Parts: sequence; C-alpha cells; structure tokens
Amino acid sequence: MELSQLNIFLTVASEKSFSRAAQKLLRTQPAVSLAIQRLEKELGEKVLDRSLKDGTLTDAGKIVFEYAQKFDNLRRELKNALTELRSQHTGKLIIGANESGALYLLTHIQKFHALYPGVKIEVRRALSRNIPNDVLDNSLDLGVVSYRPGDRNLHSIVIYHDAVAFIVHPEHRFAQRKQISIRDLGDETVIAHNIPSPYRQIVLDAFQKHRVSLNMDIEMPTVETIKKLVQSQMGVAFVPRMCVQSELAAGQLAEIPVKELPVARKIHLVHPAHRHLSHAARAFLDLVKSSATS
Repeated sequence: MELSQLNIFLTVASEKSFSRAAQKLLRTQPAVSLAIQRLEKELGEKVLDRSLKDGTLTDAGKIVFEYAQKFDNLRRELKNALTELRSQHTGKLIIGANESGALYLLTHIQKFHALYPGVKIEVRRALSRNIPNDVLDNSLDLGVVSYRPGDRNLHSIVIYHDAVAFIVHPEHRFAQRKQISIRDLGDETVIAHNIPSPYRQIVLDAFQKHRVSLNMDIEMPTVETIKKLVQSQMGVAFVPRMCVQSELAAGQLAEIPVKELPVARKIHLVHPAHRHLSHAARAFLDLVKSSATS
C-alpha cells in the first residue's frame, strides 16, 4: 500500500466525486479510479459504494478513512518537522477550540504572531468533549477546553479564569437587582446552548437540585445567537462571561448574580504529555506559560 493511494482515497472521500478529486490532485479521472481500485485490491475490501454517485463510503471505507486521516496527520507532522529544521520561524500551528474557547486565545495569538510571523496559525472549531482525543490523535497540536482532562497522556495549563454569567435585557425586571435566587427563574424563558458542555450541565443540575422549573423553550447553536435573542427580549441566558464583556460594558446586556450559581470556569490549554511537540507548538506553549506567570 502506498501513501499516495491513501491520499487519493482521502481526496475522493472528502470531495465526494472522482472528477473533483482528479481536478484537485491535478490527475486524470482514470488515474484516480485506478489508484482506488489498486487500494481496494490490496485491502481486499471495497471502500466506495459504486452504486451511488456521491462518493459514499462502505463500512470498510469508513475504517480506512479514519486511519488514512491519521497517516495524513503524521505526514503533515513530518513535513512540518523537516521544515522547522531549516527554519525555526516557519511551520504551522493547529489549535482546537469551541466557540467561546477561541476567544481566550486571541491575546496569545496576537503576541505569538508578532514573534513568529512566518508560522501559519489555524484555530479549528471543535466540540469541547472531542478536543482531548483530537490532540492525542495528532489532528490538533494543542486544544482549549473548560475542564481538566483526566487522561494521563495529556497535560494542561490554566490560561484564563472565567465565570458563567446570567444575562438579561437592560429593561428586564431583574436588571436593577444586585442578586437573585434560582427560584426567581421558574417563570423565565431560558435561552440555552444546545451543545453539551460542563457549564450547561452545572446549570441543569442546579435547577434540578433546587426543584425549580427550567423552561428551555429556545435552544441555539452559538453564544452569539443567544446574545442576540436576549437583546431582543426573547428570554434570559447563562453564558461564559468572556463572551459578553463588550455588551455588558456598552449597557446592551445586564448581568445579575444568581445566589445558587457562582460558577467559576478555568480555561485549560491541553497538550500531549509524551509526544514530541513541533517548534511552533512548543513556542506557543512557552508563550502561554510565561503569560500565566507574569
């Protein structure tokens, strides 16, 4: 089996088309088809469902696709390592983060880019629960999560201290209160984030513990859309404070402490405990560590 065959297979599977894959690879379509046939012959399994025209993977193809991605990640790591041997000021850094996690990186990215302008930085949107495994699988160099992973193969450092903020419209009946109780929220429409997270679970558990009705009649996929709905007086919400700092400062939203929910959040930068880090990843990690101690 040749790595080039796996690369061609990855491209066909990603593009869902032999013709588009051929264009992307600068090859003829027959050459791409031949490479897939040779791969299937060596594996003894069909990897693409030929009865469909959209590049649908067979069950065997799904397994091959997963391992082909790992090979591709290793190839990228090898290429970056060799590039960095020639120059420590080039390379690529891939960091995984969810929507709010990306915000915690902004200051560090600005400093890093000023020091290493030749390093390409890519922040990939990822589910927080998947980030530790993606780091271990080499899909990511580093990851940002709001919890400390329990895997001994990962190390983490705290890069930010945040909290969960309860936000309302400035004209809401709670807006002028210095504090409220969770029992005051039984009649409120809580606009919820529909992606599972540790802070979402803490809020759910608190309502259940205090036996307060939680009316999550509206659930949204992003914090940005949640903020917009609260500003439209559609309801109230619990969000990371970092995500609403500008709106709070501008008076577009109001934050009120909830007595039973003083939820602190420690934001962690996760990295492999034993695997060699690229020069770019090591430099970024060192920069973050120095910022945390200064």
